Amino acid sequence: MVKKLIYSVSALLLLMLPTSCNTYLDLRPQDGITKDEFWRTKEQVQAALMGCYAGMLNGIPETLFMWGELRADMLASTFVTLPEQTDIINVNLLPSNSITNWRSIYQVINYCNTVIEFAPTVTESDKTFTQESLNSTLAEAKTLRALLYFYLARTFGDVPLKLNATVSDNQITPIPKSTQAEVLAQIVKDLAEAEPAAPLAYGDVASNKGRITRYTVNALQADVALWMEKYDVALIACNKITSSAKFGLIQGNAFHNQVFVQGNSNEGIFELQYDRQRINNFYGMFVAPRRFIASSYVIDEVYTQDFFDDTKKDLRGDESALRASDGTIWKYVSLNGTTLRVINESYAHWIVYRYADVLLMKAEALAMLKRGPEALTIVKAIRDRAQALDGTLKTPDPADTEALADYILEERARELAFEGKRWYDVLRHAKRNSYKRLDILLDMVARSVPPDRQQSAIAKYKDYNSHYLPIYQYELQTNKLLIQNPFYK
Repeated sequence: MVKKLIYSVSALLLLMLPTSCNTYLDLRPQDGITKDEFWRTKEQVQAALMGCYAGMLNGIPETLFMWGELRADMLASTFVTLPEQTDIINVNLLPSNSITNWRSIYQVINYCNTVIEFAPTVTESDKTFTQESLNSTLAEAKTLRALLYFYLARTFGDVPLKLNATVSDNQITPIPKSTQAEVLAQIVKDLAEAEPAAPLAYGDVASNKGRITRYTVNALQADVALWMEKYDVALIACNKITSSAKFGLIQGNAFHNQVFVQGNSNEGIFELQYDRQRINNFYGMFVAPRRFIASSYVIDEVYTQDFFDDTKKDLRGDESALRASDGTIWKYVSLNGTTLRVINESYAHWIVYRYADVLLMKAEALAMLKRGPEALTIVKAIRDRAQALDGTLKTPDPADTEALADYILEERARELAFEGKRWYDVLRHAKRNSYKRLDILLDMVARSVPPDRQQSAIAKYKDYNSHYLPIYQYELQTNKLLIQNPFYK
């Protein structure tokens, strides 16, 4: 259902796309269309909302992958890795690097703003558009907007916070950055408003997994709360998901096939939906021309190997997250443990949240709240289902908060490899308690950067401002109120 609706709005998206490439943030649709000609019926509201989801499929997962993985320690470059991508891996970032371009993110934010602003007016022209339907629509749009702002805040620090729709030329005005704290406060507000109105289900699996539900809101609330070091809030949000009995861990050899090949498994909470009609770009990243491979660190240290019994392996490692024989990132390009997709089969979903992620967020919150034994119980359940090897087993003192946090961070690397979360996970742990654990970040850089660049990279990362990407130079040229992130001035 959700896929058919998304495909049906291609014409709407064409109307909502900018007509000029010289305007601030490239946010505006064509003048007058949005308000005067479109917002009349509930069907148009639904089409506009599906436009927000369709916009999420337009290269955003690939951007989020690079933002979340290139600066971390689980990727390695190849001879066809683009220079801009290599520069980020080598901590050689400049504002001219187009990977820092946030335009596609702000385009979808504007789609969400347009729905939020104009959907309420349709209750006047279409009496069948109920208040309940309106509230549900607004909940989806606000949650998508919150999700994208959360990525922006973690990636750039301070960013422009735009909450109204840009629908005509005379509305395009430069705006300055808001602080990260202000952006996070708006995210919390949006999610608090969305939670009671967000649907619990839609009636079919693809929609339940591919659209915002109340459980998506809760997962994002937990993620944001961990970033803000509000661990009691994170735990409450996680408990709303775990107590629902709607999700579970996929056990045994079915794990890879059900979660990553088929998608929409019992683990899935929110997944961007691709299929044969709408394929993703991961084939070109991981197969041909294979711009990225897994670092040797992943199989050697993240998952390890059993040298006495080669039949034993972590089910999340070889032939799941990666193919150990050649470093192929396997999660998005395999049809099973041994068969590679062809290009027209490149429709693995982009998983934003799944149940194992929520459980590990809950474990992290429990650890920070001095409830170590409960945190370790969760980690054990995650490891048991994956048949994790003894080489990665640790037995931290339940009262040792830092040792527990380190162990949970390591388990997140195993569980969520190449899902665009590694950089954000490491940065979250490093910055906790006023960067008490900067060593985690510096150790990661030492693993990932070539030896001749390590000292330079480590020196850069000792400056906290370097942990956020520069603002793309085009944005600085078109919005004179923007100020470059301090490290890149």
